[in-house]
Amino acid sequence: MNNLFSVFDPSTGIFSLNWASTLLFLMMPMSYWNINNKLLFIMNLMMMSISLEIKMLTKSQKMSMIMVSMFMFILINNVMGLFPYVFTPTSHLVCSLPMALTMWMSMMIFGWTKKTNDMLCHLVPTGTPSMLIPFMVIIESISNIIRPGSLAVRLSANMIAGHLLMTLLGNNTSGMLMWMFMWLFLGLMMFEMAVAFIQSYVFMTLTSLYSSEI
Repeated sequence: MNNLFSVFDPSTGIFSLNWASTLLFLMMPMSYWNINNKLLFIMNLMMMSISLEIKMLTKSQKMSMIMVSMFMFILINNVMGLFPYVFTPTSHLVCSLPMALTMWMSMMIFGWTKKTNDMLCHLVPTGTPSMLIPFMVIIESISNIIRPGSLAVRLSANMIAGHLLMTLLGNNTSGMLMWMFMWLFLGLMMFEMAVAFIQSYVFMTLTSLYSSEI
C-alpha cells in the first residue's frame, strides 16, 4: 500500500522522460497525418462536431479553435495514460491546474477590462431581493474564484480513481484469479476509455460555458 501512488510518480529516475509523453503525438511523421485513414476521419469528424457545438455557445471562431485544441490535447493525454508504461500527465494538478488557471485568468482579465458592466451584472442574478444582494455578490464571487480549482480537481481525480482501482486489482490478484477476472479488467479498460473521453469533453464544455458568460 505504500507504493500505491507510485504509478503517478513523475520522477522515476535522474533522466526521467515521463512528461515527454505529452508530446508523443507530435513525434509522428507528417505523412501519417496526410493519409486519409479511419483514425484521421474519426478525429476530423469529432473535431467538427465539437466545433459546431462550441460555436453555438460562444459565437466566436477563435474561441472554437482554442476549445477544440484543448479538448484534443486532454483527450490524447488521457488515452495515452491507458497504455502500459506510459505516464498520465492529466492525473497531476501540476498539469490540469495551469490549463484551468490560464483559461480562467484570460477570461477574467478580458471580461473585467472590456466588459466591466456585464461582469458586475453577473454578480447579482435577476430578481434578487435588495436585502440579499450583498450575500449574492459574495456567493457569486466565491463560486467564480473556485472554478479553475474545480475544473482541475475534477479532471485529475477522475483520472486517478480508475488507475488506482486497476492498480489495486492488479497488485492484489494472483495469476489464476487474474485469468478468472479477465472480463472484469476488460470492462474496467472500456470504462476508463469512456472516462477519458467524458472528462476531456466536460473540461472543454465547462470552460466554454464560463466564457459564454462574459
